[in-house]
Amino acid sequence: MTALVSACLAFATPGFAQSRPEPAVSGGALLYETHCIGCHSKQIHWRERKLATDWASLAAQVRRWQANTGLQWTNEEIDEVTRYLNRTIYMFPEDSPKRVG
Repeated sequence: MTALVSACLAFATPGFAQSRPEPAVSGGALLYETHCIGCHSKQIHWRERKLATDWASLAAQVRRWQANTGLQWTNEEIDEVTRYLNRTIYMFPEDSPKRVG
């Protein structure tokens, strides 16, 4: 019986691991990686004199730089990039507004 259980686990585990869906890449991540990372790496967000010091200033910087580069992002796209940066780098409190536009 133990051999049967071991055999079932051996065959079931790879199939189970492969059937898990990959986490979806956020729109904010795609926008940042496509349009922002070419001019600077994520280290710019960690510098001592960073301009984003809270949720509102982070959103203002995303809005400013997308305008400076002529991207013409929608408010939703600005929100997505702001959320992406906050989730991956800044980690400002979650009670911050979810809408920045």
